[in-house]
Amino acid sequence: MYIWVKQLHIITALISITLFVLRFYWKWRGAAIMQQRWLKIAPHLNDTVLFITGIVLIFITHFYPFSIQGTWMTEKLFAVIIYIGLGHVALGKRAKNQKIRITAFIAAILCLYLIVTLAINKMPLVMGYV
Repeated sequence: MYIWVKQLHIITALISITLFVLRFYWKWRGAAIMQQRWLKIAPHLNDTVLFITGIVLIFITHFYPFSIQGTWMTEKLFAVIIYIGLGHVALGKRAKNQKIRITAFIAAILCLYLIVTLAINKMPLVMGYV
């Protein structure tokens, strides 16, 4: 079961990243596709599956956040929360300034790099040295 859940988690993560980049590009260009109903629903459905598979993987692997064995998971969780906030700024309706959107997008991509690095290496990057 672990392999199936992990593969689904990886696939939904890749879809999520791809949709985030495409949605930012389309928003930046003012593309009409951003008004399509499927584009307002699909990312949320995909991210829900991503979240659920992440929770299932936590219980399968016993890498619990806020535990000694799950220090890297705690860092990943914080990075995901920051990524969500930055994604909201990059894609949201409130940010009128394009520089703010671009800065939030770049910072979100850096968070994604951190998230993927933590997931692959399973070694804490910050909290391991505190």
